[in-house]
Amino acid sequence: MIKTQSILKVTDNSGARKLMCIRVLKGTTAKVGDIIIAVVKDAIPNTQLKKSEIVRAAIVRTKSPIHRKDGTTIRFNENAAIILTKNNSPRASRIFGPIAKEINKIGLKKISSIAPIII
Repeated sequence: MIKTQSILKVTDNSGARKLMCIRVLKGTTAKVGDIIIAVVKDAIPNTQLKKSEIVRAAIVRTKSPIHRKDGTTIRFNENAAIILTKNNSPRASRIFGPIAKEINKIGLKKISSIAPIII
């Protein structure tokens, strides 16, 4: 569960390394598939994203467990997000690491189409 002030790792090639959540859209906590407003805390030099830039991001991995209807539970080792544009398409062209299957159900199909592994 992601709250405000939570630090997330960026798992795409947009140029940012770490994000800090400053607003959760539609609720107080964010789960996998939710969209947040975040600020870039660490960025790779000479890239399109700079430190202290405000962006939209989609949560793709969380440390808190995800309970599915078939009885399985999935838990990742880190909190991770992907940076989005204003129309909810990914800003980057590559995604690193696995993403949860719940991303497909929410309507972010462009993210799942470029993901290497869907769990």
